[in-house]
Amino acid sequence: MGIQKNDILQGTLALLVLKTLASNKRIHGYAITTHIQRVSGDLLRVEEGSLYPALHRMEQEGWVRAEWGTTEKNREARFYSLTAKGRKQLLAEEEKWARLTQGVQRVIRYA
Repeated sequence: MGIQKNDILQGTLALLVLKTLASNKRIHGYAITTHIQRVSGDLLRVEEGSLYPALHRMEQEGWVRAEWGTTEKNREARFYSLTAKGRKQLLAEEEKWARLTQGVQRVIRYA
């Protein structure tokens, strides 16, 4: 059996990142990826090539704020935090996810 690739369903990355930021005051990009991987029990992996463009878009939308800081390993990094607009968007993303999963469940249960 080959290595299983854990592709995140398109549209869920924003939800995962916003939810991660809602549970942390400020966090750098690598810590976001490790948080998602750890909390999901290693079922989800966010690649940096997907994360940073998404964070940039979210910053442009006003959902997140970014500022430079120093990591626990004494490295320069951008730290992200959720804005008030981002909290509203998180609620919208959670609602979209609930509708999507409800629709998928209906299809799976259809006999």
